[in-house]
Amino acid sequence: MSDLAVSGGTANRSGGTGKLEGQLEQHRVELTGYCYRMLGSAFEAEDAVQDTLVRAWRSVDRFEGRSALRSWLYRIATNVCFDMLNGRRRRALPMDLAPSKSPDAPVGSPRPENTWIQPIPDGRVLPAADDPADVAVSRESVRLAFVAALQYLPRRQRAVLILREVLSWRAGEVAELLGTTVASVNSALQRARATLAASDTATTDPVQPADDEQRELLARYVDAFERFDIESLVALLHEDATHSMPPFEIWLRGRADIRKWWLGPGSGCRGSRLVPTVANGLPAFGQYRSNGPEGGYYPFSLQVLEVSEGRIVGLKNFLETTGTLFPLFGLPAQPEG
Repeated sequence: MSDLAVSGGTANRSGGTGKLEGQLEQHRVELTGYCYRMLGSAFEAEDAVQDTLVRAWRSVDRFEGRSALRSWLYRIATNVCFDMLNGRRRRALPMDLAPSKSPDAPVGSPRPENTWIQPIPDGRVLPAADDPADVAVSRESVRLAFVAALQYLPRRQRAVLILREVLSWRAGEVAELLGTTVASVNSALQRARATLAASDTATTDPVQPADDEQRELLARYVDAFERFDIESLVALLHEDATHSMPPFEIWLRGRADIRKWWLGPGSGCRGSRLVPTVANGLPAFGQYRSNGPEGGYYPFSLQVLEVSEGRIVGLKNFLETTGTLFPLFGLPAQPEG
């Protein structure tokens, strides 16, 4: 490998491989966020970023420094994502695929992993920022509903919207990255905005930062869930709250149906333990089901909660079916205590 370093937007031979690795690595989190929004999969995003950094390393001798290192990496990452999206179906949430079902309806068979938008830990995609406004924008741009809405866009429109609206690139910069014109970029952005405006994400409340009221609500939720006090749980839900369980297509809407589910098919969650984490800018919990008389617990699902005006409006349970979800979030094999 070449003994090159990249400094001040140009490649030179003054540094060693360790310095170059460090300079490339500095961009991993923001590139992962970009690739995650493009692909809708935590694991595919990490694969795409790794491929991007390897390609950058191998071709840094040909980097002419006409653009900044960051822009060059985004160009490589965009091409990697375009290749991965080629000929592939879009990822979705259960709400995107079928109407809500009765809690008495058969659960059905699990759909393949590549059907679904996947959750991702905040630390993998949200760069550290001091400005609360920047933090809010970053969190908003990785929420599950927004990432799912992005998947409706053709890949070039998707890239344009993310680069212009989320990352605040200028139209000329995007045009240069995509090898097109400013007029084409502006046209693609207009079409992408129109598609998103027609989606459910347009009517979803913005993600709100945690405050004392939200922390109290989450504490009440944990207490009620671990005691499996159904009436207390239902009291925390918005009237039109939704409940979904990827990899199954079935999802529920409304307190009455969710209550009926918890009293019926969902009663196997009795005796569970919850361990807090964060996912997609939202509060989340690793749910561990009880092994029953045998003792102990096993990883069951990652619960991602959407909260608005003091109530839970969405509960997305991503079932741990592959043994990879809990490790991704750094969740232990067993809850403590």
